[in-house]
Amino acid sequence: MIVFFNGQFLELEEVKISPYDRGFQYADGVYEVIRTYYGKLFRYQDHLERLKKSLEAIKIDYSEIDKLDSIIYKIIEKNNYTYDDFSIYIQITRGESYPRKHSFPSEKINPTVFISVTPLDDASNDNTGIKIIFENDFRWQKCDIKSISLLASVLANQHAVEEDAGEAIWNRDGYLLEGSHTNFWAIKNEEVWTAPLSNLILPGVSRKVIIEVCRNSGIKVSEQAVRENEINSFDEFFVSGTTSEIKPVVQINDWIVGDGKPGKITNKIHSEFNKYVQSKIWL
Repeated sequence: MIVFFNGQFLELEEVKISPYDRGFQYADGVYEVIRTYYGKLFRYQDHLERLKKSLEAIKIDYSEIDKLDSIIYKIIEKNNYTYDDFSIYIQITRGESYPRKHSFPSEKINPTVFISVTPLDDASNDNTGIKIIFENDFRWQKCDIKSISLLASVLANQHAVEEDAGEAIWNRDGYLLEGSHTNFWAIKNEEVWTAPLSNLILPGVSRKVIIEVCRNSGIKVSEQAVRENEINSFDEFFVSGTTSEIKPVVQINDWIVGDGKPGKITNKIHSEFNKYVQSKIWL
């Protein structure tokens, strides 16, 4: 598999990262996940802007950011994939610095840049629904930065796996904010609720698209968080993400939602989302 690493296209086995890389030692870096539809980067400018904001937030200066799209397409070309669509992973750390110290290095160092491309199967018709669980939110206060420090999310998602669930939703002070790697949505009386943008949730690109799709389809959206103790008053739930797209929630802990099948509004949103993708107006 061909990847991009620090200015070179290499076989994955050739990539060597220093143990003094600050991403390895401190999780001092950020990442971005993008996907393609029909071989083209989906909502690329939204992803690029989010990556820029994450880099600015942790003060990493990466001057080649506007070349990333051409690099991504070159990786796809070099791998000779027969697949139509891909997930793209971009990781940028502050770089290698010795000796080890917590503060930024006083001398200028080059960021470490890694990009890989993974083929995606078509999941647009996967609409069976998943179980979710709730997890007390023990993350830091800057969840809007797409940091590579993901241990909290790893542990929460592993807990979900152990509970035979598809996702864990963070509960902070009684409010349901987002999943370990998704945004969280609830529907009541045909109105869609999702937590407002703040330092406590990631500004999901799929979240932004879904809000646009809902409003263009006449579905009301309220950007407010759901209280955990009020979930029984809601009719439907789903989660969303770049590669997971829209996944209906049919079970929360031991509670079967509705009749245990994806709800009417969720199905409509899923259908309208697919129409938007297929329209290619985002190109």
